Amino acid sequence: MSNSTPATDNEKKKSKGNRSPCSPSRVLHIRQIPSGVTGAEVVSLGLPFGKVTNLLMLRGKGQAFLEMASVDAAVSMVNYYTPATPHLHNQPVYIQYSNYKELRTDNQHNQARPQAALQGVNAVQHGNPGITSALAAEGGVLPSHGSVLRIIVENVFYPVTLDILYQIFSKFGFVLKIVMFHKNNQFQALLQFADAMNAYYAKMSLDGHSIYTGCCTLRIDFSKLTNLTVKYNNDKSRDFTRIDLPFGDGQRTVETSLSTPFATQNTIFPPYTGPPGFAPALGFPQGAGPSIPPVPGALGPLTVTTSAAPGHMTIPGIPGNSVLLVSNLNPEAITPYGLFILFGVYGDVHRVKIMFKKRGIALVQMADASQAQLAINYLNGQKLYGRVMRATLSKYQTIQLPREGQEDKGLTKDYSNSPLHRFKNPCSKNFQNIFPPSATLHLSNIPPSVTVDDLKNLFTSKGSTVRGFKFFQKDCKMALIQLGSVEEAVHALIELHNHDFGENQHLRVSFSKSTI
Repeated sequence: MSNSTPATDNEKKKSKGNRSPCSPSRVLHIRQIPSGVTGAEVVSLGLPFGKVTNLLMLRGKGQAFLEMASVDAAVSMVNYYTPATPHLHNQPVYIQYSNYKELRTDNQHNQARPQAALQGVNAVQHGNPGITSALAAEGGVLPSHGSVLRIIVENVFYPVTLDILYQIFSKFGFVLKIVMFHKNNQFQALLQFADAMNAYYAKMSLDGHSIYTGCCTLRIDFSKLTNLTVKYNNDKSRDFTRIDLPFGDGQRTVETSLSTPFATQNTIFPPYTGPPGFAPALGFPQGAGPSIPPVPGALGPLTVTTSAAPGHMTIPGIPGNSVLLVSNLNPEAITPYGLFILFGVYGDVHRVKIMFKKRGIALVQMADASQAQLAINYLNGQKLYGRVMRATLSKYQTIQLPREGQEDKGLTKDYSNSPLHRFKNPCSKNFQNIFPPSATLHLSNIPPSVTVDDLKNLFTSKGSTVRGFKFFQKDCKMALIQLGSVEEAVHALIELHNHDFGENQHLRVSFSKSTI
């Protein structure tokens, strides 16, 4: 291949029409590469499958040719990326076999920087950091990044736990530490790899992919932090190199039965295998060895299926029941309806039971186990009517309705057929708008006759302090209202969701990720 023009013309002809694909070749043709993508980023697509031996960038055409060390490596790469389109700079790129069996770039102009990138990336992969300065010609893409990733999960409908993050990211290398938190009304996490190259693989491969179909979308960037400090090993933070850390709040340490030292990793916890029957998140292949990073990208999110029961969403294989034990409630203020409305933000509540002799404790039955976990993630520790509410899974599988004549005083309610379920329609936009409790509420279904002052007075009448209000410019049926605190907003949502404006027009209230 003496120059790039014949290859480009042939590949363009090949990519048009309905010609059958080329026979396997170790030279791969990559199309629709966004401007600004570096040679190092293109090379990174091939590294997990084997050594990349050559690279030709055609920047003006948004194309590149990548030569793998063997046909087998190229076949693995094409087979992997065919069902799971890789993304560069958040844009899909397409990979196919080239007509050419090898690349010759010795006499090519404008290929010095891609070749420097290829040399530098291969040096990092094969443990020769002395050559990584070659990457400077390519903008220093890899050396400038550390081993800590900042992860934002958008549209969190199903629970995203520390173990799930570990399961996903450990496919790319040794995960040392994870810290999860909520910031700016978003689920975020910091994750530290043992090696910066592993972090780079993970970022390039996972950014923009969803853990589950249509939700839990990963937005990944490099953190400015170089090292994470973890004080506790619990469900929010974990240092996988230390088993001696406390659980936090004077509770137990992580069970020593979980520890299985891996001498090659210096890692205490074994790779997460998940509950029985739980498919690998993002469909990653299992069993990748430490010397060969698992292939990047997502084979496709876990399938979220709909059962015959309306509004019943399930993730295959997630065990556990759907009944929550909710404690430390204010017995003077809490009602079954209030719990139904609040927990209904995170799933469809079927039944609620406040204990007859212990009014500060209640059972809440969700539509399925995944919704129950989601409610725990968002509501455990939330302040409600002056008390910090605790939510966990109950030992009960269902809430029994009181028998006829049994004294109950209205403390057990069945909401199975309630019209207020937010998720009974599998195509509902509510699946994409689930956020943690926040001081800002999203209002919808506002009648045209209702003014700003009407809404402000309505919330003030329920004890809220209105800090801000804004109608949506394109849709005056929707607005944002910012209250004095998160607890005020929780109370207002309970009181005013489904508020009747008359003429069968009811207000819809939910938590917002925005601020005013």
